[in-house]
Amino acid sequence: MSARPLAVTGATGFVGQRLLERAATRGLELVCLTRRLQPEREGVSWVQGDLHDEGALARLCERADSVVHIAGVISAPDAAGFEHGNVAGTKNLIAAAEGAGVGRFVHVSSLAAREPSLSLYGASKARSESAVRTSRLDQQIVRPPAVYGPGDRETLELFQFAQRGFVPLPPKGRLSLIHADDLADLLLDLAAGKGRAGLTLEPDDNRPGGWSHEEFAQAIGKALGREHVTTLSMPRTMVRLGAQLDKLVRGDGAKLTPDRAAYFCHPDWTVAEGHRPEPSLWQPAIPTERGLADTARWYREQGWLAGDKALEK
Repeated sequence: MSARPLAVTGATGFVGQRLLERAATRGLELVCLTRRLQPEREGVSWVQGDLHDEGALARLCERADSVVHIAGVISAPDAAGFEHGNVAGTKNLIAAAEGAGVGRFVHVSSLAAREPSLSLYGASKARSESAVRTSRLDQQIVRPPAVYGPGDRETLELFQFAQRGFVPLPPKGRLSLIHADDLADLLLDLAAGKGRAGLTLEPDDNRPGGWSHEEFAQAIGKALGREHVTTLSMPRTMVRLGAQLDKLVRGDGAKLTPDRAAYFCHPDWTVAEGHRPEPSLWQPAIPTERGLADTARWYREQGWLAGDKALEK
């Protein structure tokens, strides 16, 4: 094992936290960027700063063998917010990694980058990919589909709806899924040198054709112990209206922004067969049915589902 650590951005987020857990099982040394003070953690050194702090990025990369760039903005009020977080931030990190002579740069993008005209988020992720590809780094790009697992707040509301027996859905379409631990293992494998430079990978649970929205909702229901949940595929106009209402109710805390509504209404968020990792490189280890059941169990333990103690703020 290399004596040089793995540098990580986004380590305090959902996927980042799962990556820290998986890295610990491998005995890896990590150095992680954080905007806020963090408790001590074995095997982890924290660098306080952000993607626009040149000094912090230099300290993050100075001893690193590889970089896994997970940090990003998924919701912003305008294009400038996405540009600042996803494009400028990535370019700053690239510059620091190039200056430090980092061996490999693994960039976590999104399937949204395939459709840059669809959403501001997707456009910013596409531009971040371009910055990575044109860098001097030994780089790889990973476009995860919908990521779920214990600790995830993005899919929590779907579980809450399913527990009540009714799940509103966007217009009919399909999506791919990946458990956060499977994604974390892939990122760690790539950072350790697996796979050739220049790869663009779209990993998932290896379910052919992905999941229809209806199938996904029913799978969540089964994970919660329900044989069936009622679903309603809403037209685009209703989804857009829902985004406006969410803004009125939750203000800047709204989860269904107009930009995300446009993303959700796209009919095909399944991974491209040509970008699936070769089995010799990586394969998912967690069947989705089991992963959803584990996630439901974790939500219940935290009291995050209806009928349990109040959702923690």
